[in-house]
Amino acid sequence: MAAKSPLMNVMFKAADKAAKGLVRDFGEVENLQVSRKGPGDFVSTADLNAQKAIREELTRARPDFGFLMEEKDNAADTSSKPERWIVDPLDGTSNFLHGLGHWAISIAAERQGEIIAGLIFDPIKNESFWAEKGMGAWSANKRLRVSGRRDFSECLIATGIPFKGVMDKRPHFSAQLNAVMPQVAGIRRFGAAALDLAYVAAGRYDGFWETGLHPWDCAAGLLIVKEAGGFISPITPKQDAMQSGALVASNAEIHDALVKTIRDAK
Repeated sequence: MAAKSPLMNVMFKAADKAAKGLVRDFGEVENLQVSRKGPGDFVSTADLNAQKAIREELTRARPDFGFLMEEKDNAADTSSKPERWIVDPLDGTSNFLHGLGHWAISIAAERQGEIIAGLIFDPIKNESFWAEKGMGAWSANKRLRVSGRRDFSECLIATGIPFKGVMDKRPHFSAQLNAVMPQVAGIRRFGAAALDLAYVAAGRYDGFWETGLHPWDCAAGLLIVKEAGGFISPITPKQDAMQSGALVASNAEIHDALVKTIRDAK
């Protein structure tokens, strides 16, 4: 296994600190105070407490780094700094709030617009997926590799399904789904984009596509997929996959065909 750098060790420590509170709150999910953030999208005290724990730990270790984080808090906006953390303290909030044990913490380190390290930690399954640029992708002591499947009929593809409040922003989803479904072994929608990307890197999924993502949903996962030998493309040509939030991730064998299928679906 590749030795973790001091930067990665800092990320693991922050994720572990946040995870302790999240796991405790997940055990008492019925009693959480929950407020509406938008249709079908929620923010909980667990979210905010996890973000606070991560911010404190990362600031202590790297005081010059800025932050781009999902939840709005009272901290100053430091997202324009050349070195910054991109953090989703709880990816899969709706799963969490419904008692479904499929959610994760996602932390990425960015330098001068380039993601240099990424960590996705699933506390319930005690699984971590991590990568540093040029060092490969890892889970525990195992090197991650994307799958080698090349026949669509054998491939398992993940996606995110639009919900109330965002349907009009995903006008092509139904066409994309109808184009992909008849060709593959199955479609999965587990509700946590960070873990979807981690599973592509681990070869559990052969591909993944989604629109409407934010940088904190996918920054860590995109690096992990690339370092595992996978490919990333924006759904709209010439856009930046992370910034556009509309992307395809897959193994190298099916990538071009999957991208074409999704782009051609109207």
